Amino acid sequence: MIIRAKFNKKNYLKYISHLDLMRLFQRTFNSCRIPIKYSEGFNPHPKFSIAVPLSLGIESEEEYMDIELLENIAIEDFIERMNKALPDDIQIINAVILDKSSSISTILKWAFYEIKFTHDQINDLSILEEKINKWLSNEKIFISKLKKKKREKVETEVNIRPLIGNVVLKGLDENNYTIINVLLGIGESGNLKPVQFMEALNRDLNLYVDMELLLIKRLALYAEENGNIYSPL
Repeated sequence: MIIRAKFNKKNYLKYISHLDLMRLFQRTFNSCRIPIKYSEGFNPHPKFSIAVPLSLGIESEEEYMDIELLENIAIEDFIERMNKALPDDIQIINAVILDKSSSISTILKWAFYEIKFTHDQINDLSILEEKINKWLSNEKIFISKLKKKKREKVETEVNIRPLIGNVVLKGLDENNYTIINVLLGIGESGNLKPVQFMEALNRDLNLYVDMELLLIKRLALYAEENGNIYSPL
């Protein structure tokens, strides 16, 4: 039996590392007596995976993991037992039993973010929106990435435009932060982090964004098949 679970990661726990998050879930499985399956061999480990790990300091409303169990368990029972043991800022939102075993990591193609930032250049949001739309009309937007080549790291120019989906300027929040929602590519076809997106936007539009004060939240993850974007749960 394989369960796909959706969970969040909020507030102070946005600073927990991916490795510590894996350890947290493993301890929770054990304390809740969830019958998770273990790998065979000299060093067995629990068979569960979390898709598209978050960078440290980013909140999320919607993360996914696949969990392989030794025996069947009611979904409602699984969610209730897990949420009683997990901290308040990491909770299981929903879960389903999978009909097929396609890994969550292989089907996810897009991540949807809310990004809040301050800048010193454009006070009129309509002008900023116009500049962003003009920027997105470019066929190519390049950033520098370090890639491993044999034993060395080589800096290469990467076109990130195919990895940028919808960008929506939402307005200002109560602290006068500019809010945008952006859909960014993830997975085997390429992975664009929200900080990299903001670095390119800041560079090309001369916004003078304070990159240390970025507030980033992942709102959703999406799979894609034959050009159709859909929720994996």
